Amino acid sequence: MSTELTHTESIGLLVADHVSAMLAYWDKDLICRFANAAYRDWFGRTREEMVGKITIKELLGPIYDQNLPYISGALEGKPQTFEREIPTPSGSVRHSIANYFPDIVNGEVRGFFVHVADITNLKLLERELIKSNEVITDQNKRLLSFANIVSHNLKSYAGNLKSILELFLRSKSEEEKKVMLNHLQSISSGFSATVSHLTEIVEVQNQLELRLEQINLYDYVKRTIDVLRVEIDLTNSIFHNNVNSNLTLQTNSAYMESILLNLLTNAIKYRHSEKKLVVEIDAALKINELQLIVKDNGRGINLEKHKNEIFGLHKTFHGNPDAKGVGLFITKLQVEALNGRIEVKSKENEGTSFIIHFPIRDN
Repeated sequence: MSTELTHTESIGLLVADHVSAMLAYWDKDLICRFANAAYRDWFGRTREEMVGKITIKELLGPIYDQNLPYISGALEGKPQTFEREIPTPSGSVRHSIANYFPDIVNGEVRGFFVHVADITNLKLLERELIKSNEVITDQNKRLLSFANIVSHNLKSYAGNLKSILELFLRSKSEEEKKVMLNHLQSISSGFSATVSHLTEIVEVQNQLELRLEQINLYDYVKRTIDVLRVEIDLTNSIFHNNVNSNLTLQTNSAYMESILLNLLTNAIKYRHSEKKLVVEIDAALKINELQLIVKDNGRGINLEKHKNEIFGLHKTFHGNPDAKGVGLFITKLQVEALNGRIEVKSKENEGTSFIIHFPIRDN
């Protein structure tokens, strides 16, 4: 009988040494009484160094204090489960999930069993999945931006082309027709540039980074104002391009055009009914950033009420029937895609200022 028991114990030890999970037993004095091959290999120890000699504090070293609450919990008779990053003797870091199971006999805790699984590969896979999800999320944001540029920007061009053609047909003098033709030429150039930028976006959709180029900010503001010229004139509005004509910025052309068009269109859409709309577009170089400011004297926004909703999807504040609550949401996405940030200052019936902070990039 004794021989059979010894044989069974030997088989048990042999099995324990051939499983990938790390198994150990620590008594109530926190001295190792058993450690299988996987457990010993993880810590770079031999059986002779561990069993009956080493304490758990000596073995765990700098992570002992982190594990102490779980050790104490196990000695109180409560099973413990937790994850841990453990440095190995080779200098690498491995991830594990540990279980401490109390060994209770006649109501007394004699020690605890340890089961540790190496989940390093799972953690690496998790990181890859998170990275892939971030890429997919970024691409979805770009697609949303692309859809907005197509629907919003091209719609603006189409609407202005239609209006100018109607004005051209109603023009009675050659001088009026010449002015309308100049407007048509300006809008046509802008339309061609926008289509070119959209083509670039389609080409780089699978790239992880946006294509950047050096642009003249004054020219982009001017072109946006030209695109909106008919709406500006019909609403008797005044737009001032105060940007330095030599100021350049490394950015994505399509996104910059969309940002400007969204902000300037919003200024017209939410102008005050009892005063002439005046919009000031300024830019200022600060330490490590360029600030673009679009300021109007329109209806303004109650920030105490809507501060956390300004850039939300489908959030509207003035009851305009044509408001969709998409423009500012897209603008914020595009600004952040350029590693910038956007803030708003506003008072009801006084006006609104949008301040965009663009990082200054090395060429």
